[in-house]
Amino acid sequence: MVTRKSEAQIAIMRRAGRVVAEMHEAARTLARPGTTTAAIDRACREVLERRSARSNFLGYHGFPAVACISVNEEVVHGIPGPRRLRDGDLVSVDCGAIIDGWHADAAITVGVGSVSADDERLMAVTQEALAASIEQCHEGRTLGDLGAASMAVVRAAGFDYLRDYTGHGIGTAMHEPPDIPNYGRVGRGLQLKTGHVLAIEPMVTAGTAEVVTLDDEWTVVTADGSKAAHFEHTVAITEHGPEILTLP
Repeated sequence: MVTRKSEAQIAIMRRAGRVVAEMHEAARTLARPGTTTAAIDRACREVLERRSARSNFLGYHGFPAVACISVNEEVVHGIPGPRRLRDGDLVSVDCGAIIDGWHADAAITVGVGSVSADDERLMAVTQEALAASIEQCHEGRTLGDLGAASMAVVRAAGFDYLRDYTGHGIGTAMHEPPDIPNYGRVGRGLQLKTGHVLAIEPMVTAGTAEVVTLDDEWTVVTADGSKAAHFEHTVAITEHGPEILTLP
């Protein structure tokens, strides 16, 4: 069942979203050569503690951290640890927060030090794909409209997008119906209504869209070793159009 949230409930999710945005800013500040991925996770934990929020990632199906931190060919679900970032890396930080039982979830990809023009373009296209989906978030549009908009941006750039991982509804749980693919056909799928809240998250690769999961049973990497980018926002459908809840 796809639930619709009230204005008061969305207001709480907006508070959670601002915590997530602050976690991203802390991660962005630390994303420099020599920083460990564990240090980024620790900074995200400190934001949660400072804002009296809880993590929706820590302990989720056993996940051991408050942020998924994925580097280069790691697309999603990377586990923070002793790995040190190097000049030219792409690091994706996916994290969330809970306030008063309501969730927010978002992801960014950041270039470390001097990043190649190709990698800058990969990040830019992924952000454009997310923006194209968000532009479709009006009452009466469909999930197919969102997916088609994102897919068109990625294909036009010559990149590819993950099929096996999608966005999702969000509310009193981090993952609620519906699934939100980053591809689709215009006019198909669930029709959006005021009060729907969606976590939209294109995951784009410079090479193949085929992925494998590492032995840690979490980290998802591209099968050909190509780099990936991941951007996500929690978005509410309002009577005035889309509202991004995970902005500062």
